[in-house]
Amino acid sequence: MLKIHRAEDRATKKAPDDKFTGDVFQDAVLVGEAPSRMRATNVTFNPGARTAWHAHPVGQTLWAVAGVGRVQVEGGSIEELRPGDTAIIPPNARHWHGAAPDRIFTHLAMSENGEDGGGSVWFEKVSDADYTG
Repeated sequence: MLKIHRAEDRATKKAPDDKFTGDVFQDAVLVGEAPSRMRATNVTFNPGARTAWHAHPVGQTLWAVAGVGRVQVEGGSIEELRPGDTAIIPPNARHWHGAAPDRIFTHLAMSENGEDGGGSVWFEKVSDADYTG
């Protein structure tokens, strides 16, 4: 059966300070119902805002919607994201993502929960040194 989740039924939430640096706002797009494990969230980062280091058991896909963003998998280079770009992050890869220092950034974050039902695994916040590369 077709289901429609109306935007007016979901409020924008400020992302938790223990998992993000700076002002970050989240709009839940989808929390899949079994058997689906899909999750999708529209996330807007103010300039310089970013996630903490984290990983996803089945990986994560980011689709850049607006502004200029950054993403880095631990040990790799910081990559810039612009509208229309897609970043595919491998399963269990420690990574972070967020806005460029002087630009707002919005992306659609998509991931699946692991077979055990677990989603993101969170680590320490990204230091200013790591953020600037």
